[in-house]
Amino acid sequence: MRLLVLQHISCEHPGAFSEVIAERGVDAVPVELDQGEPLPDWRDFDAVLAMGGPMGAYDDADHPWLTAEKELVRDAVADGRPFLGVCLGVQLLASALGSEVGPLEGGAEVGLLPVELTAAGREHPLFAGIPEPLLTLQWHGDTFALPEGAKLLASSPAAHHQAFQAGRAAYGVQFHLEVTPEMVREWGEVPAYRDALASTLGKERGAQFLAEAERRATELHPAAHRLLANWLDLGTT
Repeated sequence: MRLLVLQHISCEHPGAFSEVIAERGVDAVPVELDQGEPLPDWRDFDAVLAMGGPMGAYDDADHPWLTAEKELVRDAVADGRPFLGVCLGVQLLASALGSEVGPLEGGAEVGLLPVELTAAGREHPLFAGIPEPLLTLQWHGDTFALPEGAKLLASSPAAHHQAFQAGRAAYGVQFHLEVTPEMVREWGEVPAYRDALASTLGKERGAQFLAEAERRATELHPAAHRLLANWLDLGTT
């Protein structure tokens, strides 16, 4: 399998997902869009993985490449190409399919927080073998409306739309499972992330969150490995 990995900041890479990618012998090709790397032809890839980033899915004026990226996502999904979006990636999927993306009512969702699967999610092979409630790392200020015909797979009290399926093979999750301790440290050093964390939790609680997330990041990895493996299996069936 040849996998296109869409990245929007260098510290939001596949993380723990990479272990499954390596085990499966998947040829992952990262494209760092925020650094001006050009989008390749999605037809040259068997699947697409879109990661997180500090920008909004609607920030085309500041990041013109977002427009072309959403066109790629829309075309790949319409063709039935397997797609998985994480955090910003799920918001880009929703936006590409015509749904509104905007600030989360009540403020950002930040923390090591549980996510509940819906009835459809509990029966869905994407979440096969993943325990409930699912512990996740949440760090986002935006949310999205479900695209027409999409199936909601997971939810949380702060952000009702946490995971969905659209079409035959497109999936998105709002939460992070892939984050490593090293990634947490890097995220804490990104000015946009640091400022958002301080405005949401305050300086002291924000520092506590970073310390806890770094300490407990590996607790998320069994679910991360299973989710990515399930998605790869879905893409080859």
